[in-house]
Order: sequence, then C-alpha cells, then structure tokens
Amino acid sequence: MALTRFKLVFFVPAHATRHVLNNLFTKYPTELGKIGDYEQCAFMTHGTGQFKPGADANPTIGSRGVVEYVEEDRVEIVVNDKGEHTELKNAIQELKKVHPYEEVAYDVYKLENF
Repeated sequence: MALTRFKLVFFVPAHATRHVLNNLFTKYPTELGKIGDYEQCAFMTHGTGQFKPGADANPTIGSRGVVEYVEEDRVEIVVNDKGEHTELKNAIQELKKVHPYEEVAYDVYKLENF
C-alpha cells in the first residue's frame, strides 16, 4: 500500500517546541518526521506571533481583549499516512493534546512524489 504524505505545519511558543516535538515523535515514530532512512526530521523557523484573546477565551498567555506578542516557532514535519487520513488525524489530535495553547494554529499540505 502506498503512503500518502502530508506536511503538518504548526506554531508553538518557542519554550515549548522541544516538548511538543519530543511527544509527537515518541508517540508516532514511523508516521511523523520520517523521511527515507532519517527519523525525527523537522524544520523550525523562529518568529513573533500575535493574537488577541476574545471575551470567552481562556488564554494560556496574555489577557482577554489585549493583543499579545509571543516568540514562537513555526514547525514543519512530514506525516506518513497509510490511508483514510488516520495517521494525520491522530497526529493533529495529539498535537492539540500536548500543545500549551487553548487553540492550536496549524496547516496541512498534501505532498506529491515526483
């Protein structure tokens, strides 16, 4: 069965990046971050994120109604999915579980082999 590959991109406070990645790679060692004979592959870019928690938010960082700026990492990892998007869905569910934010910002891109 051929794998479907995705790129999972998420944003995490810089102080929590290592914790989140270690958890994901430990839980899904063959599905996440595996490229050929290499494991735990990821790309990280450091930057500043901004958000303003709404009236009903329960922010981990910052206060409701106040724009917050946080040093964050953009993390990109490959997800090797065996079908039905099961591995991708499991990875996103686990990301939401271990991520420190109430709402996790993430993107998913389908990858093609050429």
